[in-house]
Amino acid sequence: MNANAILRPTAGFMLAHPARFIALGFGTGLSPFAPGTVGTLLGFPVYWVASDLLAPYGPLAMLALIAAMFLLGVWACARTGRDLGIADHSGMNWDEIVAFQLVLLLAPPAWQWQAFAFFGFRFFDVVKPPPIRQVDAQLKGGLGVMFDDILAAFYTLLAMAVCKAVFG
Repeated sequence: MNANAILRPTAGFMLAHPARFIALGFGTGLSPFAPGTVGTLLGFPVYWVASDLLAPYGPLAMLALIAAMFLLGVWACARTGRDLGIADHSGMNWDEIVAFQLVLLLAPPAWQWQAFAFFGFRFFDVVKPPPIRQVDAQLKGGLGVMFDDILAAFYTLLAMAVCKAVFG
């Protein structure tokens, strides 16, 4: 963090550049309370709309969209992190939105699994079990911001698969 870091971005800051608008989750990153959780919650309607629009093209179309959102996030989070003076500012929650899309794509559609997906993802994103914490510390820039959440998504899907195998 540098001496001129912006600790609390404003709507004006966010709207001054498209990268900021994206990285700050269309404004959800401005939440004074748990912006990562708010961004993850935004992941639900983003997924519902995108998956409905892409349904005629099959699940690979949704996977392609998630990949494009990931690449967009690498750029947006790198630029916004530089502008904020904090490489992985807590207000930047595009990484949560994108990674949660992957979880929702692969999770069963029942509400219980969707709830498990949400709480599991938030758990792994916050706790950062190995190797997530190490990747978060080593990988810098926009790629680092985005990639540790993909690992949290993987852990969430793994936990879901274990629970589904054990409990049906």
